[in-house]
Amino acid sequence: MKQAVAAAATEQIQSGMVVGLGSGSTAALMIQALGAKLKRGELTEIVGVTTSFQGEVLAAELGIPLQSLNAVDRIDLAIDGADEVDPSFQLIKGGGACHVQEKLVAVRADRFVVVVDSTKLVDTLNLGFLLPVEVLPGAWRQVKAQLSEMGGEAELRMAVKKAGPVVTDQGNLVLDVKFEGGISDPAGLEQGINNLPGVLENGLFVNITDQVLVGEISDGVAGVRDLVRR
Repeated sequence: MKQAVAAAATEQIQSGMVVGLGSGSTAALMIQALGAKLKRGELTEIVGVTTSFQGEVLAAELGIPLQSLNAVDRIDLAIDGADEVDPSFQLIKGGGACHVQEKLVAVRADRFVVVVDSTKLVDTLNLGFLLPVEVLPGAWRQVKAQLSEMGGEAELRMAVKKAGPVVTDQGNLVLDVKFEGGISDPAGLEQGINNLPGVLENGLFVNITDQVLVGEISDGVAGVRDLVRR
């Protein structure tokens, strides 16, 4: 499913484009497909803007020319994954703790295309996936208490293969937040959380997405569906 949807998204890339290269497993497959097209000469004069160190390393290994966000005057197309997608194309991202740079690239792009497999589609955000909130290291306990006052149960994200908490590419920490009953007002909550002192950004992507491509299995065959916004 992931390979099929990554290949479909790559078909939207044209020579001469500045492309936002997302993070995560599906986006990594897209970056690999883009690198293969460049190597075969099917695409030329591509510039990539990555959303994470992970993507930067992969793109560099594949020979994709890269520029920083500050060095480009436009992004024609950004392609990224998501942890949850609701029927209105609102997203939760940040499972890989890259949502700050991911959102910067997404809002800068003329078109933002999301690639997911069918397991990421939900009716209500935050019932199954926690909402990531990136916070300054010196403020995580204060922000946790403020989130509690907003009805959110927050826990500091801890690393798996190192001692201590997860540290983002920006050197900050991540609180993972659960709201009872899920998130009914993504736009209001995104703004409310970002107004808390000590918060850099949260994983709600509201009214940014132009297209959602869904990889799914039908009769044992992987295909891609262009999701219809409701």
